[in-house]
Amino acid sequence: MKIPVLILIGPTAIGKTALSLRIASTFGCEIISMDSMQVYRYMDIGTAKASKEEQALIRHHLIDIVDPDVQYNAARFVRDAMAAVHDIHSRGKIPLLTGGTGLYLSSLNNRLFDTVQIPHGVRSQLQQRLEEEGREVLFQELTACDPESAARIHPNDSQRLLRGLELYAVTGIPWSEHIRRQQMRPRKPLLPTQLQIGLRCDRFLLYQRIQQRTEIMMQAPFQQEVEELLARGYDSELPSMQSLGYRHMIRHIQGAWSLDAACQSLITDTRRYAKRQLTWFRANPDIHWFDRNHPEAIFPLIKQFLHDNFPTAQALAPRSHA
Repeated sequence: MKIPVLILIGPTAIGKTALSLRIASTFGCEIISMDSMQVYRYMDIGTAKASKEEQALIRHHLIDIVDPDVQYNAARFVRDAMAAVHDIHSRGKIPLLTGGTGLYLSSLNNRLFDTVQIPHGVRSQLQQRLEEEGREVLFQELTACDPESAARIHPNDSQRLLRGLELYAVTGIPWSEHIRRQQMRPRKPLLPTQLQIGLRCDRFLLYQRIQQRTEIMMQAPFQQEVEELLARGYDSELPSMQSLGYRHMIRHIQGAWSLDAACQSLITDTRRYAKRQLTWFRANPDIHWFDRNHPEAIFPLIKQFLHDNFPTAQALAPRSHA
């Protein structure tokens, strides 16, 4: 499919949202979220979604499409993202995918889908063990059978923890090896005409931004958001509720941590997450990297890409992005 697609990636807190809005406004794009948490309704502050005002200016896709108790995976993302790409293109717009979930990008470009069928009994047994024995026990098992996967996921990420264990239980092959074998196959990206742009910055600056964003986020409105989720009946052990920020605020609400302790723990965990994101992205040779402090260099590259692949007056005569 020769639809030209722009892709903007980078670690958390790097400034993707603000830049994606500038790019979309300049080149007539609609934005497709490539974030594994922004798909969930009622989870706005902790997932750093674009504001309602920003979404009103630029149309966004794959935001608020499932409830927090639904398991959303890479295979479904690919289906939803491709449908959005076709929809955007049918209206003469340019799709702009943006986010920090590296697995989603790999799923589009390397077709890393969940191809192994897991018997219901295996999945339900592991789920029961998770509830009875706890994540720590199961995480130790994953570390023993698939240390590579254990190193790239957080111990509190129940969804990926169970995925690694069920794949090994059914096939006897670690999840990391499944991914490696898929990546060695001839690449047949679903979106062959694409420009991948990555944002980066000095690690110290990134850590500063993570700390600042965390301190702004961990305030009363976010606590109210989490309390409302719990009041709606969404269990604190759901994978969505164990994500960054939400599990930390839940510990505070439950009285296990002071707000300061929750904040400091979130800063540490977010730094680790950003490091894992960068490790994943650095393995991708197709990304054109730019310093977040000098984004103006990105616009000529996009203009040339669209000139070559989407020669319309709208694309070739971008509005000011100053």
